[in-house]
Amino acid sequence: MVKIPRPGIQPKHFLWRVENRLATISLNRPERKNPLTFESYKELIDTFQSLNGVSEIKVLVITGAGDNFCSGGDVHEIIGPLLEMREKKQSDRLLSFTRMSGELVKAMRDCPQLIVAAIDGACAGAGAIIAMASDIRFGTPRSRVAFLFVKVGLSGADMGACAILPRIIGHGRAAELLYTGRFMDANESERWGFYNRVVAPERLLSEATQFAQELADGPTLAHATTKRCLHEEWNMSIHEAIENEAQAQAACMETEDFARAYRAFAAKQTPKFEGN
Repeated sequence: MVKIPRPGIQPKHFLWRVENRLATISLNRPERKNPLTFESYKELIDTFQSLNGVSEIKVLVITGAGDNFCSGGDVHEIIGPLLEMREKKQSDRLLSFTRMSGELVKAMRDCPQLIVAAIDGACAGAGAIIAMASDIRFGTPRSRVAFLFVKVGLSGADMGACAILPRIIGHGRAAELLYTGRFMDANESERWGFYNRVVAPERLLSEATQFAQELADGPTLAHATTKRCLHEEWNMSIHEAIENEAQAQAACMETEDFARAYRAFAAKQTPKFEGN
């Protein structure tokens, strides 16, 4: 098994497991519905940033311990200190926090490995953002998703939500969720395209892991290229995107996985991709 991709360091704020080229991150404060703290934000950012070039890990699954995914920022360990900063008129520290929390989304989107979110129970606030920033989302019938920021008097414009959420579920639907802060149930989440699949709670992690394993067994360098292009092409014209993809695909044609696929096809075999 590979340790967290920083030599000699194990995470303090979540569970970490690597098996069969899959890394599983489990937010691990089940008694509080797995809220985030300043420290867990930073450790997650460090982890995702350190994954570039880690060939032993092909895909990540992120989930929550117990019956919930993540309830957002811890009320006492994040919201309370932020209110103190407000009262002391420490605008620079407030801005430092909002920039730091946004770094988590940047790190997830820049991470070359695909990220599969396995979501049960509460998925709210920053937890909903983590789910949003993942590449694939599995939910359960009892899961509920809310971008709660407006409920505490804050803008729905948080951690990239105004940019990313409309691209997943559409502008009007995203606007409704960000203006109201209401919960989506699992049926609505799947119908609106936020969830890729809804499965029974007892099968959530196994099905998300099985799907992630299928991705890990595929041409992972090509997957990383697809992820990068999906991200890069938001602000490109169609002509620019076509050129971007022409260059990306030509680079993929130089990989060993491309040659492996042809040799396997010619031999009437299933290709075994190695990600190079």
